[in-house]
Amino acid sequence: MRKYEIVDGRVKALRDFSDVKKGEVGGYVKGEHNLSHEGDCWVYEGAKVSEYADVYGDAKVYGYAKVSGDIVVSGYAVVSRNEQINRKTST
Repeated sequence: MRKYEIVDGRVKALRDFSDVKKGEVGGYVKGEHNLSHEGDCWVYEGAKVSEYADVYGDAKVYGYAKVSGDIVVSGYAVVSRNEQINRKTST
């Protein structure tokens, strides 16, 4: 079951889960490949997940955190404040 849609590059909750309420607008993602519909993972307002980064499980990205490159944020991981996590993909 889908838990969010992307509106103007930001996630918008389609149902209640964890501390997120239906209709709440979260942070920015490049596409659905960045945030799983499974578990309680979420990208909160102000945060950004891009490129090939993947957030799933019960992971949270918030504060003005930026996650990009070939990164996986999973389990109960929390990326917050102004943290920037990036790992360039090999070419």
